[in-house]
Amino acid sequence: MTGLVDLHSHFLLPEYVAAAERAGHLRPDGMPGWPEWSVRKQLDLMDRNEIATALLSVSSPGVHFGDDFRAQVLARRMNEAAAELGRDHPGRFGSFASLPLPDVEGALVELDYVYDVLHADGVVLMSNAGGQYPGEPSWEPLWHALNDRSAVVLLHPTSPPQWRQVALDRPRPMIEFGFDSARAVTDLALTGVFARYPDIRFIVSPDGALPMIADRLDLFQSTFTPPSGGLPSVASQLQTLWYDAAGASASDSADRLVFGSGYCFTPPDAVSRHLARLDVAVPGWREHAKANASELISIRSHSRART
Repeated sequence: MTGLVDLHSHFLLPEYVAAAERAGHLRPDGMPGWPEWSVRKQLDLMDRNEIATALLSVSSPGVHFGDDFRAQVLARRMNEAAAELGRDHPGRFGSFASLPLPDVEGALVELDYVYDVLHADGVVLMSNAGGQYPGEPSWEPLWHALNDRSAVVLLHPTSPPQWRQVALDRPRPMIEFGFDSARAVTDLALTGVFARYPDIRFIVSPDGALPMIADRLDLFQSTFTPPSGGLPSVASQLQTLWYDAAGASASDSADRLVFGSGYCFTPPDAVSRHLARLDVAVPGWREHAKANASELISIRSHSRART
């Protein structure tokens, strides 16, 4: 593998944007508007930045706009489109498939389809789905199924349900994405999902608040709450996660770092600048990121396409 693997890369289709706009997402997450995406622009970005393969996914606000059936149809359309791009451009594209959460039953049906028929590399889940956070008890069958498949899960931030009260009239990716990602990770840790399902490989957005939150949660639990039933400390649970460098400064350790561009919501020039910053801040990070990507995802489909 000579180039990077982009584990956080988004694509759009006209019918997806139309469905989102019908649901009121004219300015997604408070951004000025929907970006333009085409496969040619994506490949040009990849070639300019030495990205060998991009795993395509649907970004926030996801595929569920209030109706379970419509969400199932939209998830299927986007997942099949991503698989088709992989077939049309061997070795260049994989996918993290969308699931129509919070419809757990529909998500389980789609999970079987994307793994058994489309051969997806993993799934993308929003940090909350219709206001439900991932420690929600009704999601337990989904975690069972993902664990059985040793699935890779890209946990993507989205707007919190109360964004109007807390976003300070700023685009939600600016402030609230980091907080909602930390909230989702906290929920997964405190409800024991990370501990109960160790074969799921979670990729989360790095956030400077996470280590502080972990220390505070562990101190709070040890001081004020009964024993946690044998759960590992939150700090130790965070050490099992993989950290996506999209749109944030990497830590001084690349041991669990993977590369994500955030394209097409992150403009091409910003992707290039971020790569240059990483090269200065974390020497040798590219080799770590390549090795981590190889460990995380099955590149069987890409390898097959090259033979």
